[in-house]
Amino acid sequence: MDQGQTQRVKQVIGVGDMKVSNNVADTLITYALGSCLGVIAFDPIAKVGGLLHVMLPISTIDPAKAAKNPCMFVDTGVPKLFHECYQAGAQKGRMVVKVAGGAATQGAWEGDIFEIGKRNITMLRKLLWANGVLLKAQDVGGTEPRTMSLDLATGEVLLHVNGQSKVL
Repeated sequence: MDQGQTQRVKQVIGVGDMKVSNNVADTLITYALGSCLGVIAFDPIAKVGGLLHVMLPISTIDPAKAAKNPCMFVDTGVPKLFHECYQAGAQKGRMVVKVAGGAATQGAWEGDIFEIGKRNITMLRKLLWANGVLLKAQDVGGTEPRTMSLDLATGEVLLHVNGQSKVL
């Protein structure tokens, strides 16, 4: 490796987990986003970004679990994501927010009686709207699981869906 090259580091985010980084060598990645959401917040100036793999919309269904792991729920995980990005040097006005996931895990939106994916998306949109934050891009719904990654050096968000890759 040349002295001018930086060793790339893949940081894997599990279900109900989150990572925030200001290291441009990092790529944050999460796998198997079904009804779960992958939420990315990135400040392109500070090169600070985070990826949250959130499972459920509202923490009030299990406050004890939410207190132990706020990253399980949209309403507690998203504020934690933004707070940790700010602590790492990001600024709200520069944040670029992208989301993927929210699929119907029962095979079709109409047949998904719990509608976790839809409810996760709705909660995220309400929360962002209430805080004056807009989504820059989204790839939500459908029935296919997704893999989502954020390259901290470039801010590029890559999605892998059903064997295909695309930039979000």
